[in-house]
Amino acid sequence: MTDEPIQIINDKCVRCGACVKACPFGAIAQAEKKSFPVIDLHKCTLCGACKEACKFDAITIQAKPAPSTTVTLDDYKGVWIFAEQHDGVPQSITFELLGEGRKLADQLGMKLSAVLLGSGIQGRTDELIARGADLVIVADQPELASFQDEAYAAVLSELIRRHKPAIFLCGATTIGRSVLSRVAVTVRAGLTADCTALAIDPTTHELLQTRPAFGGNIMATIITPNARPQMATVRHKVMKEAEIIPGRKGQVLVETLSQALLQCRARRIRFEPEKEKSANIAEANIIVSGGRGMQKPENFDLLRDLAGVLGGAVGASRAAVDSNWIAYSHQVGQTGKTVCPKIYIACGISGQIQHLAGMSSSDIIVAINKDPDAPIFKMATYGIVGDLFEVVPRLTEAFRKLLAK
Repeated sequence: MTDEPIQIINDKCVRCGACVKACPFGAIAQAEKKSFPVIDLHKCTLCGACKEACKFDAITIQAKPAPSTTVTLDDYKGVWIFAEQHDGVPQSITFELLGEGRKLADQLGMKLSAVLLGSGIQGRTDELIARGADLVIVADQPELASFQDEAYAAVLSELIRRHKPAIFLCGATTIGRSVLSRVAVTVRAGLTADCTALAIDPTTHELLQTRPAFGGNIMATIITPNARPQMATVRHKVMKEAEIIPGRKGQVLVETLSQALLQCRARRIRFEPEKEKSANIAEANIIVSGGRGMQKPENFDLLRDLAGVLGGAVGASRAAVDSNWIAYSHQVGQTGKTVCPKIYIACGISGQIQHLAGMSSSDIIVAINKDPDAPIFKMATYGIVGDLFEVVPRLTEAFRKLLAK
């Protein structure tokens, strides 16, 4: 018996390959049919799928001690944020995380670090430092030019093992949700998704992670007392961006990575941009959204006209997206995007709690609905009871004339 947590007993193994097919993480490889399978311990999560698939009891898994006995919490220092970028340009969620991360780091008396992955991105470090980062950890490799969750997760997991941050924050974006869940499994840490508030417990110094639960009916505060790092994804547009401080000084650490960390089973062939050209709802200051009351996809042209006049973006409820009236990228709500525009115009949206959870932080909410008892009116700043097919065109024309002046 070895000290390895999982091993294949060659005397029992018949080299059938069942364990290779059963592993959901690609942690078992078999060079050829007559060779014994080999387990990559960096990828293996000890989930036991291979052991269940083996009919010959050729795989053994040793029980690991609880995290509280293996993790020395005092060894973990610093607050990290994942600096999400697209084509080398940091996204606005990165600046929101820097603003919140700066507050947490100051309360704990720790450094704030931004982790930047990509290719040809070292010229972006000054911008992150100016926004509050004390240290920018850079992984600059051609293989990281385009986001691939497998490679990104492997690199982030390795950086955590090397530097041991106490807190690691990431945006609750498509990229953030995909990569940080993989990292949490690999480093055996807790993860709270879709946080809307973060704070430090003044007594224990643990991270208090608050998120909506039960459809937004309650707010749950979660702690991770026995594992590190404390990890959370944070909703976009719920926290203020860090301000730029010209001339601010910081450090840059360029990491050296092995090629094994950069290998992916999938490869990017090409990028197909969305055919419909419209503003990104997560960034827009004005959003015109439609729900089930739009009745059919062609009617969203009314909202596109109004959004175009106002210089805004078109959003939608889940009901409209599920009906294939508009693409998922426009969905606002708990299962879509969280938005925080200056003006949110809801057309034909009843106001289910899941939708309200994604737009309730808007400065001004205008609701247009023919049902005077629709829940959306309880949230609205201004309400218009009427047929949206009459109201929206009149609003569009009125704004067009007003703005033309």
